[in-house]
Amino acid sequence: MENLKYAVEGILFAAGEAVKTAKLAVVLEKTVEEIDAAAMELKADYDRDKRGFAIIEISEGYQICSRPDYYKYIREILGEQRNQPLSNAAMEALAIIAYKQPVTRGMIEKVRGVNSDGCVSRLYERGLIEEAGRLDAPGRPVLYKTTDTFLRCFGLKTPQDLPPINFQMTIPELMETGEQLSIVEETAPATEDNGQAPEMIPETESQEE
Repeated sequence: MENLKYAVEGILFAAGEAVKTAKLAVVLEKTVEEIDAAAMELKADYDRDKRGFAIIEISEGYQICSRPDYYKYIREILGEQRNQPLSNAAMEALAIIAYKQPVTRGMIEKVRGVNSDGCVSRLYERGLIEEAGRLDAPGRPVLYKTTDTFLRCFGLKTPQDLPPINFQMTIPELMETGEQLSIVEETAPATEDNGQAPEMIPETESQEE
């Protein structure tokens, strides 16, 4: 296909969200390697000319976003969005989810030592976390994991790009890590006491833990 990079550009622009490289390859009848090359060429074009858009790699795919250099002007036109910064408690819960996902509210509260219903609800409303099935345990509590929005907000390509953390650290130390992430904000699945990842059941009905 001629002008493959422009076909990729058109799809990403119309999608308005991250599109998996594998999906682009199927739709455009190209190999993953060819899609990656086209996307990287397009990214280089955008970066060289300092265009208003930028191509970012996220969650095994690509997305078109406004270039950070121009956020100031975009906000002036669209109006200041009421995106209040996350509270310390919410950042603490988010750090736990990011590093231990998938986790239930009960697992989060076990680490934090306090009720986390409000924190989890706010993170869910912000689109930073999403449901990831249910734990195969009494009550079938909801499991949570981070989203592509989380990756984009914190400048990560994949959950594996999170900085290393020792989960034996104290809550204040954990908070410090969360604050570091927020400057730019899954790694291994959460494990039970026996070291095995919890069995997941596909989501059917939405039900609070």
